[in-house]
This record gives sequence, structure tokens and C-alpha cells, in this order.
Amino acid sequence: MSEDVWILGTHMTKFGRHGDADLIDLASQAALGALSDGGVTIHDMEVLGCGSLFNSMAGVGQQLQKQIGQTGIPVYNVANACATGATALRTVLLTIKSGEADMGIAVGVEQMGKGGLLGAGGKGDRGRTEYKPSGRYGSVMQVEGLVGTGLMPGVFAQAGMEYAYENDGVGFEQFAKVAEKNHAHSVLNPLAHYQKEFTLEEIMSAQMMSYPNTLLMCCPNTDGAASAVLVSESKLRTLSLEQQRRAVKISASVLTTDPWTERAQVQPDVNTLTRNAAVKAYEMAGIGPKDLDLVELHDCFATAELIHYDNLMLCEPGGAGEWIDKRGPWRDGETPVNVSGGLISKGHPIGATGIANIYEVATHLRGEAGDRQIEDAKVGLAHVIGLGSACGVHILERSGL
Repeated sequence: MSEDVWILGTHMTKFGRHGDADLIDLASQAALGALSDGGVTIHDMEVLGCGSLFNSMAGVGQQLQKQIGQTGIPVYNVANACATGATALRTVLLTIKSGEADMGIAVGVEQMGKGGLLGAGGKGDRGRTEYKPSGRYGSVMQVEGLVGTGLMPGVFAQAGMEYAYENDGVGFEQFAKVAEKNHAHSVLNPLAHYQKEFTLEEIMSAQMMSYPNTLLMCCPNTDGAASAVLVSESKLRTLSLEQQRRAVKISASVLTTDPWTERAQVQPDVNTLTRNAAVKAYEMAGIGPKDLDLVELHDCFATAELIHYDNLMLCEPGGAGEWIDKRGPWRDGETPVNVSGGLISKGHPIGATGIANIYEVATHLRGEAGDRQIEDAKVGLAHVIGLGSACGVHILERSGL
């Protein structure tokens, strides 16, 4: 179980609306691209992990095989909220670490179209005259729209406002600055859904979705896919020197869920499981947050990114507001965050996002990110979180082979 696992090849489709390609077409583009990037074929793969949340019961992995090659290998179809792609990759990684395979491929894909707001959409219980506990948790009534919300903009707005209440220097403007940064970064990323810069005033004046998240502070529903080919270190050393040079080491792979906390019984706790994952990943990789050259984190909303600066220990405790004010997470700042444009601009095809974040970090570590390249990047972190909850953190390192 101690052998290191490496990323041999990786690929990401352009994120956006894909009316001319279906779910399997997108998954195939990503998978074939990753295989080609790694200099291998589907016949070299010994395991396939496939993540797609909205199509979790459709056997997407087997459908993908029919398009790129049916070789009889084991297929794991996974669904784990927004951490679906990261979970698919971890499935392949653990299979390799167990010794059952030397090489495998992970694919994440989603075709969302214009699906609208995600989350609870109940209309409440207005007009009822009798209330009796029912269901697994003994709920007396639906509370959506009456007491809080389960809709994603609102959930993460509440998390952000809780952080602002508990820490100085955090307000509407600091949250908006996150979106200002990510929209600016997206201009350099040809694979992003949106590649348009907005002023801070435009962001703050946009339609309010759930205070403090305006429309330009929310990620769009998006179509897209991403894939990675993983290989054991012993197998990697049998490949060409060029394949070894471009390989990226996975120094840490961590997946956490919610521990029990009293406050989480009312408001989803997106913080504790992220902090737990980060602590374990830093320990596993033998590094600290100051060693990171770039981070791709789960900015489904601007409020989410700001609180994760603290959760991932990129800033001083309680100092996320000050850190964005001094441009710490900009591409020319202390630790560049979401130089891809993040989910806010790049888009968020749920099943693909976990692998897409890993693709972005790996591309910089290889020195192949073009105009958006972070100079001399050696170590990077990819983070993703899905309510329910599940958090994936991966730390990647540039090849020293």
C-alpha cells in the first residue's frame, strides 16, 4: 500500500454548452485525450473509475467503454455530490495502491444544460392545519423558504455570513473581490465557460441571488468532462524518459465526510471536513500550506472560496478578509488560487469538477499552462467539496524523475 501513484496523462474538455455532443461523447473526448497525453491506450488500462452525479444509475462507465474500447476491465461508477470526480480518481488510485492494477483511468463528466438552482426546492407547508412528525428524522414540516434554505446560493451565503460575523474585516466587498479575481483569471483560460473580466462595481451591482452572493459570484451550470490516467511508480519507471519527466506525483489523496457537530444539525458545516482533509493531506505529503505554489479550490460561490482560504490554512486564522484585500490569492500574490478562473468562471459540471481541478494543477506543474502559467510551480493542491457532505483534497508534486 506504500507505492506512490503518479498522473501519467490528463485532459479536460472545454467547459460550456455542448449541444452537439452528448454525455458519452464528452466523457470519450476527455478519456481519449488523457490516454493520448500519457502515451498509452485503453488496452493498457486495468481499471476505470467513472463519476457522473446526474447519471449515477446509467452505467456511464460501461457506456464509455462501448465508445472507447471494451476490454473487460473492472469499472466503478461513483456518485459523491460535487466530490464525484475526485472520488472516481481516488477509486483508481486505491486500486493501484492495493496492487490490483498498475495503470488505470478516471473520468468525470456531467451535462447540466441550464438546470437552474440546485438544492432543496420545496414550497414549504403553507395552509396546513395539522403537524405531525414523520420521516427518518421526525420532521414536523418542510422548512424550505420558511426557516433557512437548502438552495445552494443560500447555503453558502449563510456559511459566508457566519464567517463574517465571527471575524473582522469581512463584508460584501471582500466576497465580491473573490469573484473579481476569478473572472480576471478566466480571461487567460481558453477552456473556461466564461472568459470575461468584470469590475468590482459590476459584480456588486449584479442581480442578488442570496446575500452576499450576486449572480456574478455564483458558478454556472456547465457541460464538460475531465480525465486522468494514473500509474504506479514501478510501472512508470519502465516507461520512456519523456513520460517520466511529464508525470506528476500524487503526494496526498484524502477524502472526508462530516463528523458530528451540533451546529451542523441546523446549518450544513462546510468547514470542519475541509479542515480535517487539509490537515491530513499536509501531513501525508510532508508539507505545509506555505509550500504550495498554487491552489484550485471549490469556489461554487464567492463566499465558499473566501472561507476555504481559512479552512485550507492559506491565511492566518480569521484572516481571509485581509488576505483577499492584500491580493494574496491573485495569480501574482502569495499563493495563487483558482488561476483557471475557478468554478465561478470556468464552470461547474459536477461530476467533472474534482478531476478538472487536478488537471489544472497538474498542467501548471508540467509547465504547460500557457499564458496562465504560474512560473516554476512545483507543488499544488486541488480541493473539492460536495454537500452531504464529502471533501476531497489532493496534493500534487512536479516530477523529480
